[in-house]
This record gives sequence, C-alpha cells and structure tokens, in this order.
Amino acid sequence: MGFRAAVSQAPAIPDDETGFDRVLAFTIPDRDARGRAVRLGPALNEVLSAHDYPPAIRNLLAEALVLAALIGSLLKDDDSQLTMQAQTQAGVVDLLVCDYRRGELRGYVRHDADKLAMLGANPSLYALFGQGYLAITFDLATTGQRYQGIVPLEGDSLADACEHYFAQSEQVPTLIRVGVRSVGDSCIAGGLLVQHLPDGEEARERLHVSMDHPEWEHVSVLAGSTRHDELIDPDLSLEALVWRLFHDEAEIRVEPLAPLRRGCRCTEEHYISVLSRFSEEDRTEMRDDDGRIVVDCAFCSRLFHIAL
Repeated sequence: MGFRAAVSQAPAIPDDETGFDRVLAFTIPDRDARGRAVRLGPALNEVLSAHDYPPAIRNLLAEALVLAALIGSLLKDDDSQLTMQAQTQAGVVDLLVCDYRRGELRGYVRHDADKLAMLGANPSLYALFGQGYLAITFDLATTGQRYQGIVPLEGDSLADACEHYFAQSEQVPTLIRVGVRSVGDSCIAGGLLVQHLPDGEEARERLHVSMDHPEWEHVSVLAGSTRHDELIDPDLSLEALVWRLFHDEAEIRVEPLAPLRRGCRCTEEHYISVLSRFSEEDRTEMRDDDGRIVVDCAFCSRLFHIAL
C-alpha cells in the first residue's frame, strides 16, 4: 500500500494495523530508500522473562532483539534466518546471541553478575564488552548459502555496530535508531532502519555507493530526527511515525509485515534428532546417573531430560 504527501494529514490507520510486535516495511521511491520500523512489547517481555536479567542486561538484549527484527525482516525468504552474536573474552558480557526467522525472535545474554554490579546503573557498551566483536550471519533458505560479516563492537550502542556492519560488509549506507524503556518488569523497545539502495532491492555490487550521496544525505537527516520517545510511544502507530518523518516526500509506500513473536525452537524431538547424530560412545559420556542426557536451553531456560 502507499500514501502520497499531497494528502493534508496522515491517513487514518486501523487500530490493528500496527502496534506492538509488528514490523512496517516502507520505501521512498524518489529517494532510492527503503526502511523498516518495529515496536516490541509482549513478545519482548516473553523473551526477557526466561531469565532474571538485571536492568542493564535487559536493555541490552531488548536493543539486540529490535535490531534482529529490523535486519531480519529485510530477508525475502520466510525460511531464511538472521543470527546476531556479540562476544568478547574478558568483558562483563561474554556472549549475546539472538536470531530471527519467520517473524520469530529469541535471544540470550551470558554475563558476569559480580563484574556488572561494579559498573553502576548505565554502563557503556565498551564497559560491558571491552574489545568485543559483532557477527551477523544470514542463512538463506532458497540457495542454502550462508554468509557472515564480523565487525568490532565500536560506538555507543549495538545499533552503531550494525551501521558499521552495513557500511563495511555490504557497502549500503544505513541509519539505525533504537529506543528502549523499562518500567518495573515490563519493557518496550522500538527501532527504525533506513537504507539507500540506488540499485533497488536486488543484491548487487554496491562499492560505488557513496555515503555522501545527495539523496541519502536528505533521507538520513530526516530519519535521524527520530526521537527516542517516538520509537517507544505505544499510542503512535508505525505508519504515523514514518509519516512524521517523510510526509514531504512525493510518495511513501508502506507494507505491514507479519506479527513478531517469541520463537524458541527447542523441543524434545529436536534434541533427539540432534543427539542421534552423535555416536553411541559419545552419548554414553553425556548420560547422567539416571541414563538420561540433560539439555539446557539457554534461550528459554528449560531443561530437557532425553532418554536416548
């Protein structure tokens, strides 16, 4: 669908068109730009509830899940998967991992609680990770190919590191904004991603793309004016957010994507399938005193006692 800037005000948006746990895809044809907007609520809190994360870690994982939804929703094939992994050897956080597939999100953070307690209420990205790195992996369902980009965890946020990934690994000018708000045990998070694609949506060599292209400068200034409170405002639809930013453009095309949900894929059948690939000798070493293999799913904090 689309709307034109000639309309004097933002179009009326049905109550169920956007809101929590949705992604809105949009394009600005005259500027060779595309984008995604997302706002997470119940699905985010379901993921976070698997562990008793302290506030700083909750906010970090919330940001990562927003980024996974923004970037993962760029994938064309439903069965393709995006995985983001941030890791370091000596940081407070030694592992953060989350992934997106078919609108399903899951994520987990492993951290040192004692080290975290020494950092104060709002630790920086560097304080949490030190000299870490971010790996973004795409598993493409149609071709069966996997490709990965790895960049240093530099900047003030995971969003900064993701911008650096797109600039370095894909040569695609990209702007990302993320907002997170926690109140008690509840969390709201939202994000905006905008990219300049002068060759359209198809994958092509983009080495010629310039970060100072006039069209991109125009779009990035508008997108960069997004406020933190707009990203997490539950009363502001994603369409209305995009309209605020780009209403002077000749045309904006928008398309609500499928709902987002928590999607841990752990089942007893899945683990039986995985364990069956090991030799009987290996499985013998894995068994406990009761003859079962205990599998701990970090994503959902469940133990599976597998008899195999």
